[in-house]
Amino acid sequence: QVQLVESGGGSVQAGGSLRLSCASSVYIYSMYCMGWFRQAPGEERERVAHIYTPTGGTFYADSVKDRFTISQGHAKKTLYLQMNNLKPEDTAMYYCAAASAAASGSWCYAESSYNYWGQGTQVTVSS
Repeated sequence: QVQLVESGGGSVQAGGSLRLSCASSVYIYSMYCMGWFRQAPGEERERVAHIYTPTGGTFYADSVKDRFTISQGHAKKTLYLQMNNLKPEDTAMYYCAAASAAASGSWCYAESSYNYWGQGTQVTVSS
């Protein structure tokens, strides 16, 4: 059983930065996709960024491109999301997720591909 625990959320003003961490009970490379998702009140959950671990490729939603960076820790059991130039519309609960199987990298774009989820960490950005 894979366990994912997020941390690092908080409240910041617009233009500020936060770094989210996701501690995994297994090595990240043992999963095919590692991703960050978010869900704002009244909204559907959306993918923010992901890593396709067989290649190390990183992919971002258009709304966060050039502001957010997804990465792995040196110990390879931690996933990070560095968030810069935060905007009020980034306010949401952020979730770390892992997919233990994927036929191809395109699978990582779909929420349904992820079979392990953390409990979430809240990010609030004020204007």
